[in-house]
Amino acid sequence: MTSSSAAPSPADIMPLATVMARLRDPASGCPWDIAQDFASIVPYTIEEAYEVADAIERGDMASLRDELGDLLLQVAFHSRMAEQAGHFSLQDVINGITQKMIRRHPHVFGDDVRREDGHAQWETIKAAERAEKDIDTSALAGVATTLPALLRAEKLQRRAARTGFDWPDLQGVYDKIEEELEEVAAAQTHSESEEEVGDLLFSVVNLARHLSVDPETALRRTNAKFERRFRSAEAQGGAAFATMPLEEKEALWQRAKAQERGSKPLHVATDIDGI
Repeated sequence: MTSSSAAPSPADIMPLATVMARLRDPASGCPWDIAQDFASIVPYTIEEAYEVADAIERGDMASLRDELGDLLLQVAFHSRMAEQAGHFSLQDVINGITQKMIRRHPHVFGDDVRREDGHAQWETIKAAERAEKDIDTSALAGVATTLPALLRAEKLQRRAARTGFDWPDLQGVYDKIEEELEEVAAAQTHSESEEEVGDLLFSVVNLARHLSVDPETALRRTNAKFERRFRSAEAQGGAAFATMPLEEKEALWQRAKAQERGSKPLHVATDIDGI
């Protein structure tokens, strides 16, 4: 059998664990790596997860490969710190997630071959596991407080909806958004405005959930769209852009939007409209 036809070797993560052990070696490791702890590494872990999402959004597979490696390094880093503290090792992490995936997919790995109800089984098993571990028996138990606010709002709403606490149809959601908009307009103080805007955002996340739209993805794409169009308008305006009247900036914005859509603007609005 030639080398070209040989089966690929299974992925081996242990060399990464060895590298991480060297970096964290108190006597001969890297001073920066040695100085880190769980809390100091968390921002990097979150950043790498978002960079994975960005590579996927851009369809850049070369970047995705690199970013997944960076994210995997974070797993190895946290695991090495935990092993040094006597808690668990990277192998324990791998064993744990492997066993969890098998346990939560009885329709694949067990005797029950019914595949159509796999997600329902996953949620039931997951809830049972939480009940065994958590003193908190609320349906909202285990939703991490450190999640991005949009993502956490969506998760809280999904958990509540499983208990039947949810709008029965879209009209109730739309009505709630209208109500929250009115309360934002009626707010008298900064504190009231903050609270009402929060309520409005929460209601919009609820709408996204009912429409099966991921709010984090939707907002990330709109951010990217706004940045593209603003940069285009800014470039067309040149050095004078910042001092232009708003109407001229809006005209450039409309041109950038039309260019992106591949058509010419039918009119130039006199106020900032939707992006």
